[in-house]
Formats: sequence, structure tokens, C-alpha cells
Amino acid sequence: MNSKRIQRAASVLGGMLVAVAAAPGLASAEPVTPIPRLELERYLGTWQQLAAIPQPFNLVCARDTRANYSLNPNGDIAVRNSCTTWTGGGNEIAGVAKVTDPATQAQLAVSFRGEADPRTNYVVTAIDPDYEWALVVNPERTAGFVLSRTPAPSAEQWTTVRTAIAAAGVDSCLFLTSPSTGGAEEIVPLCTR
Repeated sequence: MNSKRIQRAASVLGGMLVAVAAAPGLASAEPVTPIPRLELERYLGTWQQLAAIPQPFNLVCARDTRANYSLNPNGDIAVRNSCTTWTGGGNEIAGVAKVTDPATQAQLAVSFRGEADPRTNYVVTAIDPDYEWALVVNPERTAGFVLSRTPAPSAEQWTTVRTAIAAAGVDSCLFLTSPSTGGAEEIVPLCTR
């Protein structure tokens, strides 16, 4: 990728971070609602990030952002996130997720820094009946991720995802598409897709 494209992408992403931080009324007065029940065994495996509200920790990622979840012997979930950086190299980080709501199993505390008692920061608010895609947001609605088992969902699935984002109380324009091999190639606001 040439330096002008990198600068343009960095400018767009940086602008989005400012917009997210300054967005009035971003967080709804109502708490984020998790799905009624997450089947953890079905949720495990590899997910591709199709869109996200930009976060400082993922600005290094240019494309092919993935999350892999596996079960640890103690019942916690091992998290391994990876992506291709703007310079074409690889980036990877490992962490752990703990279920914070045993009733739904859809609220978790994900930590990459080994916090002793992290708070809930990962809420599955929508999921495809076949576990083909999922929407995850944090309780403040300042972070969000559209995850998919495939890089190119159908137009119908995208419509359902945008509906789920609105139902979660988040503006789909805050989500930027995540380029992936076999999927989207541009970074654009999800509301324009």
C-alpha cells in the first residue's frame, strides 16, 4: 500500500475516533441488551471482522482482522486476535475472556493485559441463528464489532446486521468496514454500504 493511501486511511480512522468520542447521545439511556442465550461451544472458532467502531488498539490493522476463540481447561475462553498491518506484516495479541453473566453467557470481560477482575466489556447483542455472524458492543456503545464466519456475507445478511446495530442503540455510520481477502476492499462507513 502506498504512503498516500496509508495517510488517507489513518486520517479517516483518526477522524472516526474523534467522532466516536464526541458523539452526543451515543450511549442510549437503556443498558445494552445481550441475546437471551449464547451457546459458547457454537461461538468458539474463528470469526472475521467485517466492520468495527475504530478503537486505538486496532488502528494498526489494515485488513484480514480475525478473532479466534477456544476453551481453556478452566472454562475461560482463550482469545487470539490477528490482522495484517498497513506495512503488510502480521500483528497478533492473546488474551482471555470470562463470562460475567452466567444466565445468558453473552456478556464477557475480555482482557489482554491480565487484569485481576476485569469488567464486562463484550456483549453479544445479536447473532445469526446459524452463528454465521454476530454483533458485539461494549456497555457504553463506544466499541462495536461485526463478526462473521465468512468474509462476504449476502446483501440480506448486511441488512439484518444494520438492523441489529440500530436495535442495539448504535449508529451504523460509526462502524467502518474492515477490508478482508474475499470480502470488502474499502474502508467506508457501514451506513453507506
